[in-house]
Amino acid sequence: MNIPLEDNFNDILGKACRGLGLADEQLAQQTGLTTEIIAAMKDGRFDEVAVRKMASVLGLGADALVALGRKEWSPQDPGPIEGLACFNTPFEDMTVNSYVVWDPETKEAAAFDTGADCSGLLGLPVKIGQILITHSHGDHIIELPRLKEATGAPAFASEREPIDGAEPFADGRTFRIGRLTVETRRTSGHARGGISYYVTGLARPLVIAGDAIFAGSMGGGMVSYAEALETGRAGLMTLPDDTVVCPGHGPLTTIGQEKIHNPFFSQ
Repeated sequence: MNIPLEDNFNDILGKACRGLGLADEQLAQQTGLTTEIIAAMKDGRFDEVAVRKMASVLGLGADALVALGRKEWSPQDPGPIEGLACFNTPFEDMTVNSYVVWDPETKEAAAFDTGADCSGLLGLPVKIGQILITHSHGDHIIELPRLKEATGAPAFASEREPIDGAEPFADGRTFRIGRLTVETRRTSGHARGGISYYVTGLARPLVIAGDAIFAGSMGGGMVSYAEALETGRAGLMTLPDDTVVCPGHGPLTTIGQEKIHNPFFSQ
């Protein structure tokens, strides 16, 4: 799928400012920039010198942010992976991703989130035996009743964020999909019950991360910005570099690419 990046450099600046609670006037004092320049950067006018000053104060990776501002980077497509299907469906003014992962030998499968339309998930020649939810935001679970009814599969979500129709589980639980292992990793902050699912047993390791990370960014509207950064670093950036990241929005990426190209997590 050719899905564009979810965020531009100015979206990232806005998310960091909101997360840190920094008004333009405060950022101006700390960067030496005028509030007019800061507002222009947030509106999408790119100036490398200004962006680097803002990145320094906001704790963002400046090189990664500048590359996004210049439109010089997008993630390398990992290519097809047997046992992984990705779906991108429209929801209001955006699109949202959902996934099916299966054991290529047994065809046992799990759905990860539902997207805005689960028809594609239901059209695969596999047996969906469980539905694993990354977080409770409506664009990710709106089709849960339909998906449950069509498959007869139970749904599971973090006990930190109960969801109607889903069984709660504690942090650290492991699931199985045939011969595949699914390790749960707490990635809260964007949502109180945020969970990422680390899948091993296919040709490449996968992590279905919801909105804990996007290619070059992460989800906004956070319950706790500090927690989103902390759990993202602990739960995602410690995974092997070749791990394919399956985010809730935007294109697939890898942990290795995000360590370099994601301003929130790059060094």
